[in-house]
Amino acid sequence: MDILVTLDEGYLMQLRVMLTSLYLNHPNELCRVYLLHSRIPDVRLRELGKGLRALGCELHPVRVDSRLFEKAPVTKQYPQEMYYRLLAARLLPEDLERVLYLDPDVLIINSLKPLWELEMGDFLFAAASHTGKTEIANSVNRLRLGTDRNYYNSGVLLMELGSCRRAIVPEDVFRFVEDHAAELVLPDQDVLNAMYGSRILEIDDFRWNYDARNYTSYYMRSAGDANLEWVMRNTSILHFCGREKPWKEHYRHRFGVLYRHYMQLAERYLPSKYG
Repeated sequence: MDILVTLDEGYLMQLRVMLTSLYLNHPNELCRVYLLHSRIPDVRLRELGKGLRALGCELHPVRVDSRLFEKAPVTKQYPQEMYYRLLAARLLPEDLERVLYLDPDVLIINSLKPLWELEMGDFLFAAASHTGKTEIANSVNRLRLGTDRNYYNSGVLLMELGSCRRAIVPEDVFRFVEDHAAELVLPDQDVLNAMYGSRILEIDDFRWNYDARNYTSYYMRSAGDANLEWVMRNTSILHFCGREKPWKEHYRHRFGVLYRHYMQLAERYLPSKYG
């Protein structure tokens, strides 16, 4: 499996936790991790790569040339990193045809193979929406962006890179951001939905992008079927969305203990000396 992450040095700890969870649930799978970044020190990348090699995985850092974004609207609110996911097809090796983007604040708790092998047809991306518990927000997002589709979360994205190379033109993205700056709240996610929402194949958030804040809502939506046992058996990706994060003190949501367990496992399998 080819995995994509985009982050800065401040999120290397979370990346180690996510990659540990990936490894432990795919112990016999070669995972190649492509890391798009602009300024992570080489020594940190070498350390992380050494740790991943010990697990039978590969790290492929890609330092993005800032000159590619000379014509892009880049501000404190819209840093150049916001474009990396959307333009990944232009930044990754040309012989790479498919990649699974994962936010560093996710946990992998079951196999990703069914998602990785998903038939996507003519779609550019596969992604989940969290609309079952945020219908009001979904309606607001549709109105705000002028779309008639569900609003997709960009924290888990299966990308068909060949199709993306043909369909996504960087200058079009830059122009859209410049023309719609006032409407963009979550810039890269908003751009993904507004420009390419019709080219997104919807996947089940229960399995592939479970919002860890909302256990009760999932439980109610499933008429009581999606209890903790069900989640641990069927969900593959827990996503710790929002400002509250499980690595911080006083995290109050249900899966914080599980995250901290994986933090301990990361110190065993991919310790802090490796990033």
